[in-house]
Amino acid sequence: MLSGFLKELELAKNYPQLPVHYLVPTKRLLQMAVVGTLLLCLTFYLTVNNLYVTQVTSMGIGLLFSVQHNVSRQHSHDILIATPNSPLGYPAHGIQVKPLHTIQLPGLQVNADLQNYAVTLEASLGTFDTLVNTLDISNNVVFGRGEKQFVIRTSDQNLLNHILRHITYTSTVYDIDSLDIIKFTMDQHEAKIPVSIRQPPMIHLYDPGAEQKIESLVTITTKTFLRYDKLKTLISSIRQYYPDIKIIVADDNNVTEKIEDKNVEQYFMPFGKGWFAGRNLAVSQVTTKYFLWVDDDFLFTADTKIEKLVNVLESTNLDVVGGNVNGNHFSFRLLLQDGGEEGDCLHWRGGSYRGIEGFPKCVLTGGVVNFFLAHTDRVLSVGFDPKLQRVAHTEFFVDALGRLRVGSCSDVVVGHQKKDQSVSGAMAEQAKKYNSFRTDTKEQVKMKLTLYYFKNRLSCFTKH
Repeated sequence: MLSGFLKELELAKNYPQLPVHYLVPTKRLLQMAVVGTLLLCLTFYLTVNNLYVTQVTSMGIGLLFSVQHNVSRQHSHDILIATPNSPLGYPAHGIQVKPLHTIQLPGLQVNADLQNYAVTLEASLGTFDTLVNTLDISNNVVFGRGEKQFVIRTSDQNLLNHILRHITYTSTVYDIDSLDIIKFTMDQHEAKIPVSIRQPPMIHLYDPGAEQKIESLVTITTKTFLRYDKLKTLISSIRQYYPDIKIIVADDNNVTEKIEDKNVEQYFMPFGKGWFAGRNLAVSQVTTKYFLWVDDDFLFTADTKIEKLVNVLESTNLDVVGGNVNGNHFSFRLLLQDGGEEGDCLHWRGGSYRGIEGFPKCVLTGGVVNFFLAHTDRVLSVGFDPKLQRVAHTEFFVDALGRLRVGSCSDVVVGHQKKDQSVSGAMAEQAKKYNSFRTDTKEQVKMKLTLYYFKNRLSCFTKH
């Protein structure tokens, strides 16, 4: 066990720019103790303010080891290296065709002075043809029309290049996203031409309304639990600045209270169903292009300008843009380091990657605070894992890594309601009950680590 853990530390030593303050060497720990009955020993290492805390829990693993974890991370396409000084001219990038459609291949040519030419095109997922009328050509020039292998034999370079300029490729295997590599050969020379076979997704347009008001573009979403007083204060503050905007509330209180507002949609859930389940429910009911996520104890002010965030998303390729909560412009980076068969390593670092051109108060980042505007469809494509019931936020951005572009702007600010220290009686009991749900139990911490390991294929996670 010690040697395995030291290997994990060696990983951190090899990357000094990524100091390890929070280490979860998960797989090695999963295999630490199997005595008598099968047990899973999961250790959680946490370093905070130079304190080293170790918490060890165990549970029956059942069929956990039947889950394959040594699956290599697949790169989207192989890297193609062009051969230097080749007489073959060909497109090296950018060829795309819809499944079962035909395109003309541009840029094919031969630049070589030879007595005889024999050129071959080969494909795996499609066939070739030429637009040239071969009735005017000798029968011994073109072979394999409509086949995966197409051959041209001729002593006339001009004729050869004329045929090549009119070669077509037809996709014959239906797949919404695949890659065919065409081999283009002549004698000892070979070129590889990547052809992306891709079905473009159906366009989903939103009606911005005749007057293009903000309420036609944005829906405000929130999740409430055991604090209707905070929720009512939030809604009241929203109505000062956006009187007609729709607000969707996911509510998993045990004793429910109907919010009386014609532009509030309130969806009731089983008691304590959870934080991410509530996010899923609220966002699933949005019918506008964007939604603004807020916590139920936030407070809109004159600086809470939704229009600014809309402008950022409309002017860039970002999918999510966060704001500033009461002066806290919180953002972080997620750096994924490829690992071996044991899994990858994810490094959490505060800050951002770079600025965003045209928006001096905004940065490109990996994750933001609980105050963000997002493309509805794109966030729904990632979703919020409903297994995460109590404390969860970073987990969404981990799932979204490589799928969503995230930004953060410091000049759009939402307030945060102050805690009332004078409450007593039933209100105090309600607050105490609420706070008991603000901390993960040992079982939930263990479940989070298991998700990182099995769902995200992470063998370590560092935070600094």
